[in-house]
Amino acid sequence: MSRVDHMDVAAYALGVLDEQDMERFEEHLASCWACAAELETMVPVVGLLSDIDAESMTALEQTQSNQVLLDRTLVAMRTHRRRARFRQVLATAAAVVVFGGLTGVGFATLSAESSTPNLGSGQGTNAPVDPPATRSGNPTGPGVGGNKQEGEQVDVTDPTTGVEGTFFLDSRDFGTVVAFSLGRLPGPRECRLVVVRKDAGTEVISSWSVPQGGYGTNSNPSQLSLAAATSSKLDDVKHFQVVQVDDKGKASPLLTVPAP
Repeated sequence: MSRVDHMDVAAYALGVLDEQDMERFEEHLASCWACAAELETMVPVVGLLSDIDAESMTALEQTQSNQVLLDRTLVAMRTHRRRARFRQVLATAAAVVVFGGLTGVGFATLSAESSTPNLGSGQGTNAPVDPPATRSGNPTGPGVGGNKQEGEQVDVTDPTTGVEGTFFLDSRDFGTVVAFSLGRLPGPRECRLVVVRKDAGTEVISSWSVPQGGYGTNSNPSQLSLAAATSSKLDDVKHFQVVQVDDKGKASPLLTVPAP
């Protein structure tokens, strides 16, 4: 380990060695703890020296013969460095203030959003909330799943066939609207809804087929829900009748619904 190698620490730190000498010193530095420690102590000095440009160095060389000029130059350089550090501090403080302000705004926004109840997609804070839909008294009636069914409700069960039904009879200007649901109706079979008028006239206003599992049965708990209309006024109706029709077209009553 030569004396020259140890003296290269400052030159290496300032970056004045050529490429070959730099490689040689780095090989030496890898095995010399003394040079490594000395190089570490020079890092802050090198950082300060990096602030001095070539023009400043030239000015310093020119002041070596004039002590007064040298003092003025050093004072000017110190003042310049203090101002530079002060500007850096101000810039850092401003960045902190701006970041803090943005963070505060973001936090306030997040707080406001978290305090606003989620009213669902497409609804604002002032969006009206629809009231819950009213339903008929029969949980399996035609009004289930929508608004309250209009018309007079008639619940009936045939004592002979066991078929049960819920009917809503709504009188209109054009006649009568009939919304109904049927249960305990086994299948398979063909059925019709017939209007029997007080003048003994009849009218078939709906027809349907019942599958093997039926409706409102153990095989198929779901009830049948249908709607129909007739030109007969409700005051002219004696009763409604659900009938089954065999292969020969003969009708047999399954359920009779009296007009209210």
